[in-house]
Amino acid sequence: MKTSADPVRDYLSAVEREGSALPADRRRELLADLAEHIEVTRAERPGVTVGEVLAELGDPRTIAATALAEAGSGGVGAPAPDGAGAAVRRGKVHPMVPLLMLTLPFLFASAFPSVPGSGFCSTLFRVIGAVLLCTSVHWTPARKATGVLLTAVLPTLAIAVWKWAVAVPVGDAPAHLANAATLVLLAGTTAWLWRVRRA
Repeated sequence: MKTSADPVRDYLSAVEREGSALPADRRRELLADLAEHIEVTRAERPGVTVGEVLAELGDPRTIAATALAEAGSGGVGAPAPDGAGAAVRRGKVHPMVPLLMLTLPFLFASAFPSVPGSGFCSTLFRVIGAVLLCTSVHWTPARKATGVLLTAVLPTLAIAVWKWAVAVPVGDAPAHLANAATLVLLAGTTAWLWRVRRA
């Protein structure tokens, strides 16, 4: 970092440049926090130089990388040095877990419709799968919404309409066809979600 008449401004400019991938409001908040910290530190410790305060804060690249990791965008293009933020980028739940919870319960309920409570358990597992999908760091908000719509909302609505409007025994061909169509939708959506997930 080159020196100039205003090292604080240069430092904050470097952080802003390194954190350009941050959302604008988060970047402004970070810069305001840093400026306030510098000001407070200099006021509380009159003998400390600006250079010492900036050295204590650390490298602008490290600060920006940490902020990017905390914002959930560190894995997209700017990995944090020394693994900083790696735990933030990685989800605690493997991305396969919500996908299986959204798909397998329907398959089980379709294969064993006469098992008591299979419908309730299927719905419960799919709700948990939808929650895990929505809270995962592996997908963007738009992909999460699409995934929940196609794997939880639409199949549940279709099943409810089917049961309400049609009095067809479970073993009949139309019921099998509806189940097959729902399974194709679930399998296709989960395969798509798996393909577009963040590493």
